Amino acid sequence: MHPISVMVLAGGASRRMGSNKALLELPSGETLIERVLSTLRPLSDDFVVVSNTPQLYAHLDARQASDEYEDAGPLAGLHAGLQAARHDWAFAVACDMPLVDHRLVRFMAVLTEGHDAIVPWVAGELEPLHALYSKRCLPAIVSHLEAGHRRMISFLGDVRVRRVQAVEIALFDPEGRSFFNANTPEDWQRLQELLAKPARRRSARRDS
Repeated sequence: MHPISVMVLAGGASRRMGSNKALLELPSGETLIERVLSTLRPLSDDFVVVSNTPQLYAHLDARQASDEYEDAGPLAGLHAGLQAARHDWAFAVACDMPLVDHRLVRFMAVLTEGHDAIVPWVAGELEPLHALYSKRCLPAIVSHLEAGHRRMISFLGDVRVRRVQAVEIALFDPEGRSFFNANTPEDWQRLQELLAKPARRRSARRDS
């Protein structure tokens, strides 16, 4: 596995939640963003928090990066994080995905040969905020930002993408918990229920 950086995107406005979701406190005492960082610590020696309010995250054990393109949405955050990453590959994750599983990310990192992006295919859609990106993606990202595009997936047609299929994801996360977002108060309540319920693991022996 190549060394990877981890970039946590914390630049959303949190309008649906009504407050900064990255700093919401879980029953464990951790904030959402602290949970994401601590879960992914086994993967990397390089962590970057991408936001336009770096003072809110100065207490975290992570470097800070801010958007170079103003009002350009999550694609600008991906650009900033990938530029700041010390390694050639970086895992991008949203700050409101605290059920991310580092074992799945490690598996994804094994798939990088011959590709520029490793992106899960979940319920018929790409999941760009739980994905690995090579710095080779930067020219395509810049091209789309300059064209006024804001969607995270807008540039993927210009790079070599390896889709991570449902059967592969299920080897590590059969319930798809990794992709749960806490976007609304209802999501927040659901998250408490999920945290109280141990994740189901697949047994390689049973499934072989």
